[in-house]
Amino acid sequence: MSDLRSAVRPAPDSILVTIADYVMDTKLESEVAFQTARLCLVDSLACAMKALNFPACEKHLGPIVPGAEMSRGARVPGTKYCLDPVQGAFNFGVMIRWLDYNDTWLAAEWGHPSDNIGGILMLADYLNNQRLENDEKPITMQELFTWVIKAYEIQGILALENSFNRVGLDHVILVRIATTAVATAMLGGNKEQIINAISNAWIDGGALRTYRHAPNTGSRKSWAAGDATSRGVRLALMAVKDEMGYPSALSAKQWGFYDVLFGGKSFSLPQVFGSYVMENILFKISYPAEFHAQTAVEAALALHDQAKNRIDEIDKIVIETQEAGVRIIDKTGPLDNPADRDHCLQYMVAIPLLFGRLRAEDYDDEVAKDSRIDLLREKMQVVENKQYSLDYLDSKKRSIANSVQLFFNDGKSSDKVEIPYPLGHKNRRDEALPKLMDKFSYAMEEVFSPQQQDKIEVTVNELENRMNMSVGRFIHAFIPQ
Repeated sequence: MSDLRSAVRPAPDSILVTIADYVMDTKLESEVAFQTARLCLVDSLACAMKALNFPACEKHLGPIVPGAEMSRGARVPGTKYCLDPVQGAFNFGVMIRWLDYNDTWLAAEWGHPSDNIGGILMLADYLNNQRLENDEKPITMQELFTWVIKAYEIQGILALENSFNRVGLDHVILVRIATTAVATAMLGGNKEQIINAISNAWIDGGALRTYRHAPNTGSRKSWAAGDATSRGVRLALMAVKDEMGYPSALSAKQWGFYDVLFGGKSFSLPQVFGSYVMENILFKISYPAEFHAQTAVEAALALHDQAKNRIDEIDKIVIETQEAGVRIIDKTGPLDNPADRDHCLQYMVAIPLLFGRLRAEDYDDEVAKDSRIDLLREKMQVVENKQYSLDYLDSKKRSIANSVQLFFNDGKSSDKVEIPYPLGHKNRRDEALPKLMDKFSYAMEEVFSPQQQDKIEVTVNELENRMNMSVGRFIHAFIPQ
């Protein structure tokens, strides 16, 4: 048994070392990963630009206090703000995450690896501006994508078998860990400094999932990831100034993360870090909805024609989903705000049954006051399909299946519409790509002039074959002219 009185400093926890070694030393060679990273950045920009249409998001943007902007700082795409990289990371992280429309990773823990792009892109722009001021070589998009792939990998591999949600912690803890590790390396930190930074990130503990679940669901779930990635940048900046670390931050008896917050269990790392997560990332192409509901929305949309004129004749609606879907988004009772509605499986099925669509605006009060929505919700039965749950956890499938079936008062029923893989899944990637680019184009139209849209299109198309483009040039295309 460990002597809790001993002040002998132990060797760093192995996971801290493994992450630092990966960030510092692993060379990435997967062309699939780099091209997918490009798509993830394009998708994240689409999500961010669409978020600018929502005042609830816009009020979070800008400097932490009025006037605290920074020349040659981090330029926030879609805005005129130029901020310190910590606040820039918060701004862009909030924009990416606001509509719950960015890419997703599902395993024992779930989350959105593109949340890290808020911190990585803003820190890269800040550093690039400092390099240019000192007549140094600019940061390339190839370098940026290397950091993005590594952040995705850290978050995603830690999520494979370690369920933070089961102990009440929110998945944004993994955003903070991944951003911290990568940002420290971006700042030129050495291995020891990266370990120190990550140890402080774990010591921060984790945000409670309170704000994601009834009866407390609220808008913090839309800015929590921006907060996490910005915290990662802050810890990195501290680490490269030689702020000390805590080698047994995870394993220390009584006081470490495992004992305090993880039920005494240590983390499992079932595979080595590489580029697996980026190569298998899930895109939200069609619907701004919590990812466990994506295929349910698609199934409901397929039933719209059978439902729209027979709403009053529906006796019940049976939704089969995975265990995670039941646990996270099976929700009854009143839904008081958009954050409540976009994490309610029944609401997300009712809208396409009624209207043949699901848009971000459909979570607003104006749509939600339609009494037919709650009428349909009351008729829904959500049940776990055991096979769906098994396929969800199968590393070779990563299915996110749902089915929807309507039953009418006359004893008849619709077909059971079953969708095993959402449009953004790797198994449907070819089908999804044109729609992803449409999503991007529509988002740009909402923010930029036609002339600037043309410049953005040229920049994005050029990036496909020219990853030595500078970060500064790329971001400049997205600053309103």
